[in-house]
Amino acid sequence: MTDDAEHPRADLRRKTIVLVGLMGVGKSSVGRRLATALDLPFRDADTEVELAAGRTIPEIFAEMGEPAFRDGERRVIARLLDEPPHVLATGGGAFANAETRALIKEKAVAVWLKADLDLLYRRVSRKEGRPLLKGRDPMEVLREHAAARYPAYGEAHLTVETGDTPHAVAVDAVVAALSHYLHSEEPTP
Repeated sequence: MTDDAEHPRADLRRKTIVLVGLMGVGKSSVGRRLATALDLPFRDADTEVELAAGRTIPEIFAEMGEPAFRDGERRVIARLLDEPPHVLATGGGAFANAETRALIKEKAVAVWLKADLDLLYRRVSRKEGRPLLKGRDPMEVLREHAAARYPAYGEAHLTVETGDTPHAVAVDAVVAALSHYLHSEEPTP
C-alpha cells in the first residue's frame, strides 16, 4: 500500500465501506473493483461466514436454517467491522437485521447499491445456488425482499443507483458519492 498522504483517495480510506443491497446488484463484483480503486483490502461477508462455519451458505441454510445463518452473519460482520478499513460486501439480508445495521452505521459508511428489479431478475436468474431462490420465482422473491428491505437499506449513509453498465461506472459513482459524503462530514474551520 502507498503512504496515505501520497494516495489521491486517502480521505476515502478512513472508514470501512460496506456495500448493501438486494441480491444480484453487484456488491461483490463492484466491491472488489472499489477496493482496488481505493487501495483497500476487500472482504466478502458471505465468504467469511462460510469460512467461519466450515460449510457453504446453501449447506448452512439446509442444515441449520436461515436464523442460524443470520446469527453467524451478524457475528462475522461485527468482527470484520473491528478490523482496519476495508471494503465489505454483505449479503442482501445483512443490513435488514437491526443489530447488524446499527453496527455498520456506527463503525462504517454504508452504501446502498440500488438497481431496477428487472435487471436484478436477469442477473439472479442466470446464477444457481442462491438458497432464498430455491424452488421460487426469482421476481417474486426480489419483490418481497424489496418491500421488506428497502426501508432498512434507506438508512444507509449513501444510495448509489446502478444500472446495466460496466462495473467501472458503478465504482466511479460510489467513489464520487463517498468523496462528497466524507468531505461534507468534515468540520469547517
